[in-house]
Amino acid sequence: MSEPETPGPDKGSAWRPAKATTPPGWLTVVQGTRRVPFTRARVWEALAVLRPYCAVCDVTYVVDGPSTKRGTEFVCAPGRLDGQEPPGGSPRGRVVEWEPEHRVGTRLELTPEVWVTTIELSDAPDQSTDVAITLTHEPLSGGLLKRRRQRKTVRKVAEDTIDSELGKVADHVRQAEAASKDQRA
Repeated sequence: MSEPETPGPDKGSAWRPAKATTPPGWLTVVQGTRRVPFTRARVWEALAVLRPYCAVCDVTYVVDGPSTKRGTEFVCAPGRLDGQEPPGGSPRGRVVEWEPEHRVGTRLELTPEVWVTTIELSDAPDQSTDVAITLTHEPLSGGLLKRRRQRKTVRKVAEDTIDSELGKVADHVRQAEAASKDQRA
């Protein structure tokens, strides 16, 4: 059940808009795909490796451990922390899948909900990469009526988030390459 590739917003790249599915239970699952003109290794370095600060997203990651891999735990907070502790109640996450240069999954725990993000990379023609993002939302509180009322809003937020994140891939690649140059210098 895939949609045909159509020219997307970034200069003719293959692009499929985020699309929600309704699995059994109370999960909301949204998927989106975009082809980007970078090798899989470059995209992996840009999207899967947690850095202390991401200027593209304006988010600070406080990572528990020296490197990103399956089981790595982190806290994320908006803005630049500059060595300060994340504010109380900041979202906590964990890397739950890690297949280098192919697939990474993170689980972000918020008070009333859990968001799981899975990024899958595959080679495409001309040394480009197909980036597929799946976002899964699981509510942790609320009864049947509350969950049913919120489902449409959650689906829209998830679709917008995926479209936005796919649109930032090139910026993430440029940021990772600049960081690599700075480390070599």
